Parts: sequence; C-alpha cells; structure tokens
Amino acid sequence: MVSNSQTPKSDLHSSKDYLWPHLRDLPYFRALLRAVEARFYEGIDLPSPSLDLGCGDGHFASIAFERAIDVGLDPWWQPLREAGGRGAYRGLVQAEGARMPFLDRYFACAVSNSVLEHIPHLDAVLDETARVLRPGAPFIFCVPNYRFLSGLSLGRAFDRIGWTSLGNAYRAFFNRISRHHHCDPPEVWGERLARAGFQIERWWHYFSPAALRTLEWGHYFGLPSWIVHLLTGRWMLSSAGWNLTLTKRLVQRHYDEPTAAEDGVYTFYIARRT
Repeated sequence: MVSNSQTPKSDLHSSKDYLWPHLRDLPYFRALLRAVEARFYEGIDLPSPSLDLGCGDGHFASIAFERAIDVGLDPWWQPLREAGGRGAYRGLVQAEGARMPFLDRYFACAVSNSVLEHIPHLDAVLDETARVLRPGAPFIFCVPNYRFLSGLSLGRAFDRIGWTSLGNAYRAFFNRISRHHHCDPPEVWGERLARAGFQIERWWHYFSPAALRTLEWGHYFGLPSWIVHLLTGRWMLSSAGWNLTLTKRLVQRHYDEPTAAEDGVYTFYIARRT
C-alpha cells in the first residue's frame, strides 16, 4: 500500500475548461465537484478495453474522457438510456457490479468516478472488478474520505455551541441524503483493495473544506433545480450564459484551487490489479 500521497500529473492550469460544460447541465455544487475530478484524468492512460463501473447517465464520461470508453456498466436502466444518447461509450450494459457478465481478465483498465462510496456490498464489487481486470490493469476511482462528515459546516456550528448530539444527527442526515456508505482514509482503502487483489500506486486528497461548504449548501439552494428536473428532466430552465455567469463566478475560485489539497475531503486513487 502507498503510505503517503503524491501530486497528480494533471496540471492546475489545464487548457480545457471542465467547469462550464458541467455547469450547463448540472446543479452548481455537483458541477463543481465533477469538473475538479475531470481534470485528473488528463494525465492518465486508459487502455482498451476499458470499463466504467457505475457509469450513470454518461454525462461525466462525455466531458472527462477524450475517447469513448468501451463499456459503461450500471444497474439502472433509465440512466443507461440517457448515456446511450451521449456517445461516451461503445457499449452499455445493465448489470450489478457484483455480477458482471464478462469473462475473466477481459478489461485492460477500469474507472469508477464517485460511485464506490454508495455501494453497501463493496467487497463483492471489488472482488468482481478484480476478476474482470487483467493483471497489471489500472483501476482509477475517487471517493469522499474521513474528513467529509467532520467538515460539514452545520455540524461544526452545532458542535461549537455545545449541541454535539444535534451535530451528529445532522452529519448522519447529510450522509443519508448523500447515500454514503464508505467515507474512509487511505489506510482502510489500502486494506480493502489488497483483499480484492489490488495495490494502490498513488492517491491524493482534493476538494477543500471551503469547497465542501459550497457543495453542502448547494443541496439546499439547489432545491429549485431539483424541482425543474422532476418536472422537465433537465436541471435548469436555461443553460444560456446570462443565466450561469454569476454562478460560475461564485464557484470558479474553488475550481481553481490547487489540484491536491492536504485537507481535502475527497480522495483520488490509482490502483493496479496485482
């Protein structure tokens, strides 16, 4: 296991703007996080055949990856229908991550962007991912870490005035609405991955506590977007520049943060099948 972090190969001053394409289609707090993550893949080789584990609607892949991923896999049909219209995958498969319909050692790499933290039966999914990957194949993923819950602003505010039980209740509530089952440090991920047949090569923390506050409050301020999505299937009524310029200005400073942050509340991992 790798015991300390290393700086990502991606450059903070990327020639490509990942923020604006995400803002046009997603609530601003989710767009910010996904845009930050998209930069990391610039310096990572994804050999074919490639697998996107938990591809969802394919929006992230359509922006982050320069070429189509060979297979996008997800257990839900509706997101896969959306992914089919984005052209980000050569093929789409509806299946559980713990029961993939692929031959042993079929894939040369796999990615899973902000997915693994939502899976209760994680060990089974990691075992199955190891089965379908070739020896030496990279497995790239990112997840919230152990600082996520302690960094929530409302929980910290309750703690400061002595309402610790209310702070804990708020953290449990936010974890539930975020559908998080795993917010762990690299040591835990290293042991978990080793049991499945992986070794961590590099990792780094990212997304500062200040950026987390933007994400946290975005869940509440973004309620109108949720209503629009419920009624129309889109997250906003207009993606025109006039409607998003101010929003972009507000989140740009977090997008421009250093790529790796020691106090970051998310962690990006590059592991390899042993």
